[in-house]
Amino acid sequence: MKIKTLAIDDEPLALQLVSGFVQKTPFLELKGSFDNPVPALEYLKENEADLIFLDIHMPDITGTTFAEQLDNKVKIIFTTAHDRYAMDGFRLKAVDFLLKPFSYEDFLLSAQRAKYLIDLEKHHNEANPSDDSYIFLKSDYKIFRVNFRDILYVEGLKEYIRVFLLSDSKPILSINTLKNIEARLPASRFMRVHRSYIVNLEHIRTIERQRIIFGKVAIPVTDQYKEKFQEYIGKRIL
Repeated sequence: MKIKTLAIDDEPLALQLVSGFVQKTPFLELKGSFDNPVPALEYLKENEADLIFLDIHMPDITGTTFAEQLDNKVKIIFTTAHDRYAMDGFRLKAVDFLLKPFSYEDFLLSAQRAKYLIDLEKHHNEANPSDDSYIFLKSDYKIFRVNFRDILYVEGLKEYIRVFLLSDSKPILSINTLKNIEARLPASRFMRVHRSYIVNLEHIRTIERQRIIFGKVAIPVTDQYKEKFQEYIGKRIL
């Protein structure tokens, strides 16, 4: 499966170069290129990325400030013309630090290092699923304990989420984002299949024309998430 990659640089030629290198690399998939970090942050509120090639010296938001706002699962490779920023990269646990101008060979070595770490974490998570078996959700003035095994699917509604349970026809409505709850749910049991839906893989019984059927509800698997979902199903189909 390809690594979802973003390129962020305020210099047009540098952005074009990195984007081209990403597209040239078989195990990387360019999901977006941004000449401004602000729209990139907005993009990440609704979409996933595994790896970001990130310039440091940019207006509005520096690369280091941008990196501090990211989930720890996202790997960062800093790109900059100023080697004095190297310590910032180490402080933020960046995968690598590419000093401009750099060649495709330099780029590829950094990308391979990121791929190794991403694959390592994936295998570790699959072999060692989270010991946590529940979360607490706030709804109105109450706090509900929700067991992972009881979650059927989660729907995102802008600033709210609705958590649908096996044993209750009425979902739990909570002020939260789909991205936040996705980070808390074990990836071995849950998968995002649509910008607005996360499903519990253990409760899938019927799939029809790229739609997951839960009773009278049909959840579409959109193109953005289709490859990952089909890979999961393909390993288990007879």
